[in-house]
Amino acid sequence: MTIKELIKQPEGRRLEFKSELPENADLAKTIVAFANDAGGELYIGVRNNPREVVGVAEDELMAIEEKVSSIIYDRCYPAILPEITFLTDEDKHLIKVSVYRGSTPPYYLKDKGKLHGTYIRVGSTNRLADETIIAELERRRRNVSFDSEVIVDKPAEQLNLDNFAAIFKEKTGEMINAQVLKKLELTKELNGVVYPTNALVLFSDDELRNSMFHYAKVECARFKGTGSEEFIDQKSVITNIAIQAEEAYNFVLRHINKGATVEGVYTVSHWEYPIKAVREAIRNAIVHRDYSLTGKDVKVAVYDDMIEITSPGLLPPSIDYSAMESRQSDARNKVIAPIFKRLGIIDQWGNGLKLIFDELKAYPQIGFQWKEVGLSFQVQFVKLNYVAKQELGQELGQELGQELGQELGQELGQELAEQTMYSLILEKLTVEPMSRQDLVVAFNLKKVSGYLNRTLTKLLAQKLIEHTIPNKPNHPAQKFQLTERGKMFLELLLDAK
Repeated sequence: MTIKELIKQPEGRRLEFKSELPENADLAKTIVAFANDAGGELYIGVRNNPREVVGVAEDELMAIEEKVSSIIYDRCYPAILPEITFLTDEDKHLIKVSVYRGSTPPYYLKDKGKLHGTYIRVGSTNRLADETIIAELERRRRNVSFDSEVIVDKPAEQLNLDNFAAIFKEKTGEMINAQVLKKLELTKELNGVVYPTNALVLFSDDELRNSMFHYAKVECARFKGTGSEEFIDQKSVITNIAIQAEEAYNFVLRHINKGATVEGVYTVSHWEYPIKAVREAIRNAIVHRDYSLTGKDVKVAVYDDMIEITSPGLLPPSIDYSAMESRQSDARNKVIAPIFKRLGIIDQWGNGLKLIFDELKAYPQIGFQWKEVGLSFQVQFVKLNYVAKQELGQELGQELGQELGQELGQELGQELAEQTMYSLILEKLTVEPMSRQDLVVAFNLKKVSGYLNRTLTKLLAQKLIEHTIPNKPNHPAQKFQLTERGKMFLELLLDAK
């Protein structure tokens, strides 16, 4: 990458620009943060805003190099050995400070000590690490994962493992017993007593999991529109981690559309999103999340314009989402990940990102974005043409709305942009009148939701539907049926499509 290409890159986890040598403490924080994470590069002589090469005076290069080396040596611990090089761009001189991922974390500022001087890289900023993150860095130094650590609150034999044992037997054909648990590193012996690891507690349905890992859940939500102000549906997946991914995935399937296209003589079903890629992203969020971060859960959100999956914990340093087509593997949870593989929840090592990359090829209308949000990693499957469709729908709605009135014209425009329960109810009522409970079954809901009630109230108020027993709205046999006005709305909707 040339310097001109480089300076077009945004500052981030592994890249920082400075127009001049930073203050001693600021430089040390950046170096420590890079070493504690994936490594990084600091360029001195590049203004960040606006981004341009301002350069460093040639006669100051050696002095700045010596000062950078001294600051790092005097203020950072354990020892960090950067690579410092000089670059030239159109007679302007730059200093490049390359820091590699450290093998003996945590790195910290000597004068502050480990507890108050350890920094990590979060996006383009240096953030002071708390005790939880420091503990994770110390585990990384020992090559120990959080899920392999022992919990001495209860002997392993007293844990409720019934559901996990049943799933394990179904998927692998193998019975769970003391020997298998030890082989899978789900238990360890201390002073003659066999205790569970964090991983086994997470796989259990024991009360100990609920008390220690109450945050190890998946919060699913379907929002109305493109914001998070109003729920259409929501679900908390609080089961053991072996079945969380499938429950979250099924929630997504309930809230996205499936169409059909004719290919030759065959009719082929086609989801609006690459569902294998979505499933893989959900699985990755659960398998590779940082379970040591207390109070943080996995979030799966479905909006009108995208599916968003957020997982606690930053991306492992060796994984690069910008190179998705290559096979990459780095398991944060060294006990959980192999078990997920045995259960068939994850595929061959390193195939996950490539699977997402390959399936996205068949969905050019879906964009894939990823970013780190605080101490979480987030991926988004985005409808690239959503805004254009919405604007076109609103324009058509305004034109067609002359026949129905301005309010229904706007509703028509919204349904043209993205179909919701509003027009789906009307479509179902074209076949026959339906009760509230009939609609619950038709939409595969567990109960009458607030969103369903609000939508029915709205349709009644707009006189698109009516009661079959007009004078007794609460009659046990009450159903809803289309009005002539409702039929006209549907006709205009179908014609516009």
